[in-house]
Amino acid sequence: MPHTLFISDLHLAAERPHITEQFFTFLRDTVPAAETLYILGDLFEYWIGDDDREAPLNDSVARALTALAAQGTRIHIMHGNRDVLIGTDYAGRCGASLIGDPVLIDLYGTRTLLMHGDTLCTDDVEYQKFRLYAHDAGNQRQFLAQPLPARRDQMLGMRAQSEQVKKGKSVEIMDVAQAAVEQTLRLHNYPRLIHGHTHRPARHVHLVDGHACERWVLSDWYQRGSYMRCDADGCKAAQLPG
Repeated sequence: MPHTLFISDLHLAAERPHITEQFFTFLRDTVPAAETLYILGDLFEYWIGDDDREAPLNDSVARALTALAAQGTRIHIMHGNRDVLIGTDYAGRCGASLIGDPVLIDLYGTRTLLMHGDTLCTDDVEYQKFRLYAHDAGNQRQFLAQPLPARRDQMLGMRAQSEQVKKGKSVEIMDVAQAAVEQTLRLHNYPRLIHGHTHRPARHVHLVDGHACERWVLSDWYQRGSYMRCDADGCKAAQLPG
């Protein structure tokens, strides 16, 4: 049956080779049967620019995705909060297209809204302030104008600071806000919603203005790979072999 696969929050990094190998196995053994693969943000742990061609991981991921695209599977990449600087140059090297956040698609007859998910976490006010800073085009140009070593050092420093800040936040603060979810569903005329970011995989049903809206949260890949498969009969989550 024709189907589409969704993944997010892989956080690929050189220091986590097991997950990278799981990803390559997934691309080789599972994805080729799918019509389309959507990567809904945070493919990488961090991204310092498309010109970072010295990183072996970046090149190996691009080659693996290009091989998949050559077999006929369409690949779409959405920015996450970790890899917001991925550009059209790298997407082209992957044989993929960059898509906006949010984006509304027709998924086998069901209107489906795709998001990374961080914009739904409106209770985390400090994070939303940082998100505005990170998505500002001027700030991005200023960062990318620096030499690669300086960018890498700065990005690693920001990551360490972010991890420290997260330790002082409750899980509830970092999860989606119910009001934000309902507002988003209402704005887009009550679609199914698929997103990642929160690392709290689950299926939810929201009753909004009399409409029952399905919301799927994708899993992160910190410990083990996971994906979601959707076809005309609906969606279901699947875990990769450990």
